[in-house]
Amino acid sequence: MKQFARCTRTMITGVAAAGLVGLCLPAMAVELPRTVTWAAYPTGSGGYAQAVAIGSVLQNEYNVNLRVIPGRNDVSRLSPLRAGRVHFSAGGTEAIYAQEGLLDFGTQAWGPQALRAVYWSMSDGCSYTLITTADSGIETIDDVRGKRVPFVQGSPTLNNATASLLAYANMTWDDVQRVEFGGYMGTIDALLDGSLDVMGSSCNTTAAVRIDAGPRGLQFITFPHGDQEAIDRVTARIPWFVPHVATDGPTIDSEEGVEVFSSPYPFLVATAAQDPDLVYNMTKSMVKHYEDYKDNVPGGEGWALDRQGLETAFAPFHEGAIRYFKEAGVWTEAAERRQEANLRRQDVLLKAWEEYTAQASVDEQEFRQGWMEWRAQTLRDNDMILIMERW
Repeated sequence: MKQFARCTRTMITGVAAAGLVGLCLPAMAVELPRTVTWAAYPTGSGGYAQAVAIGSVLQNEYNVNLRVIPGRNDVSRLSPLRAGRVHFSAGGTEAIYAQEGLLDFGTQAWGPQALRAVYWSMSDGCSYTLITTADSGIETIDDVRGKRVPFVQGSPTLNNATASLLAYANMTWDDVQRVEFGGYMGTIDALLDGSLDVMGSSCNTTAAVRIDAGPRGLQFITFPHGDQEAIDRVTARIPWFVPHVATDGPTIDSEEGVEVFSSPYPFLVATAAQDPDLVYNMTKSMVKHYEDYKDNVPGGEGWALDRQGLETAFAPFHEGAIRYFKEAGVWTEAAERRQEANLRRQDVLLKAWEEYTAQASVDEQEFRQGWMEWRAQTLRDNDMILIMERW
């Protein structure tokens, strides 16, 4: 393995007496460099906490330092990945928006990115929903009309998720008071001090715990799953944001749960160019030590191998991850068909970007609008789902 100068640890069973201690056995060993870097959500977020818990296990097992670099928004998490300053990014589904060249990634500075899924968490909680304080009088999404809702600059994942949840009740940003923030963490203090009426949060994040422990308490806003038309409005905007009953989180009854929507979070991705050996070993370590970290942090159970959605993913997996999935016996013919379709979609988008930028306006607003039209027509021509047709 060209990237690794040494085997950080070799798992040996029944061969010590044969004098094989210390040899690298690729079929059995997890081999990682001394330091692995992840970009992640800021400190205090559920994603950051899970990365730290996983890093603790890697340190104990292999003396590997998992360096977690917090990014305040989607762009700041994917920028170091694109630049090669981190090995992986463990964010939300901003990786999908980057793949698609949408929202903050539909600018002249970005465009569609050749990213690859590695591994993700689908927890018993949820990736993103709307919460409020217990004394707000807000219970369902219909009650949010006219209320103060955060818009986080540089975070299309959060903002589009909020917009899709508003669509459940046939609302848009025009139906609420949009309050802008420079980063996600500021929305927590704003909800606590009364500057906001609702905010976005994963169900079992430390932010939800903090709000629940505060003097005003916590209330999850509900999205009843019995209204199929409402569900269709949500998933039309974000196909990977699906109905989910959350059973983990403060105030949530683990038997009854809360009807919300969810998607993978954290979502570990790499660039297509990342070393397959590194990705293979990262994936292998996540599976191998699942029992060691899953109970050490809220949402840790979501990293189970059987929650990876190999046959339904909306982004292609990295070849290194696929290598491990094949070894584990979980890569199916359906997964391979999905992979081929996802690779083709990325190829179509990358070629569309190349063609568009060759003749596009240098004016940023005209560029963005023109790209959306070009992108939409290209996807239609290839019988592919649009996701979004306009800003």
